[in-house]
Amino acid sequence: MKFRVERDVFADAVAWAARSLPVRPSSPVLAGLLIEASDAGLVLSTFDYETSARADLAAEVSDEGSALVSGRLLSDICRSLPAKPIELWLEGPSVTLTCGSARFSLQTMPVEDYPKLPNMPSATGTVSSNDFAHAVAQAVTAAGRDDMLPVLTGVRIEIDGSTMSLLATDRFRLSHRELTWNPQTPDASAAALVPAKVLGDTAKALTSGADVTISLSSGDGGEGLIGFEGSGLGGVRRTTTRLLDGEFPKVRSLFPSEHLTVAKVRKDDLIDTVKRVALVAERNTAIQLKFADGQLTLDAGTGDEAKATEAIEAEINGEDLTTGFNPQFLLDGLTALDGEFIDLAFTQASKPVVISSSDAGEENAFRYLLMPRRLLS
Repeated sequence: MKFRVERDVFADAVAWAARSLPVRPSSPVLAGLLIEASDAGLVLSTFDYETSARADLAAEVSDEGSALVSGRLLSDICRSLPAKPIELWLEGPSVTLTCGSARFSLQTMPVEDYPKLPNMPSATGTVSSNDFAHAVAQAVTAAGRDDMLPVLTGVRIEIDGSTMSLLATDRFRLSHRELTWNPQTPDASAAALVPAKVLGDTAKALTSGADVTISLSSGDGGEGLIGFEGSGLGGVRRTTTRLLDGEFPKVRSLFPSEHLTVAKVRKDDLIDTVKRVALVAERNTAIQLKFADGQLTLDAGTGDEAKATEAIEAEINGEDLTTGFNPQFLLDGLTALDGEFIDLAFTQASKPVVISSSDAGEENAFRYLLMPRRLLS
């Protein structure tokens, strides 16, 4: 195996393939990145039996062949190389890489021990890459991070014709984002529970091209699988991941149909105020929000400890109320919203708030539901 390739193209493809490598692989070969060179160019791939990644790119291949090397090490090396063409070839049990005057030698692992990547399921539809990345970034805000509750570490993707819904919850908050996409069949209907981290990283990395192709296997007769395909620097990028098992909670009903109090505030003003007031809030304590007299007043701190209070303008429709929230969870939702103004909608002080944008438009239909926290007296 021997080839020559542009440094930026190769480094980008290696970074894409290596991004999902396991930190503690169950087998040494699963930390490897497989390089395959042929007349068609290069294929770089990784697979840990859960998530696979594959990058296709053009290269000047003088000798065909394949090699398996440490993916993280190769990624670190490529990121540090000068902006000059890379030459790489296989010499016995090692791979030699040169770039300008830099020269590296990497030990190889047995290619025959590497697992075969799963096939991409049939295409289910396409979606704008930028719209998808933005929607996913909003949805994963509420995804759980507790591996003891694996179902809550996922994002539920629901497909109903040309509408795609993304839902995530960690029991304390809930995100819901809808967007329009282009299904292969007009009456397409499907649901999948996708690991939030994989979904977030993949969507963010596939914005080079105009669209992302989503391929969903229902899991009939086997395990469910979802695949994503898009464009990267110099070629095609593909990834697959196994769907999470388990029943995602029926969370749509948590969004109330009516509200007794709705407050409209400027988003940036509220974000800045929450950050300031939260400076004196002790760990895991709530900050207080009081809606009254055309103002939203935020308070934090109790007793003889440090205290803070600040008020901002608010357009309040309905009854006055006082409630409290985890400041970081509140900030997570606020920063995920688009637009200049936001609505905070309540049924009562002890019930969750639904936060949405007042002026982002229907194409950015994102809602963030947050449970209140008990206020310290």
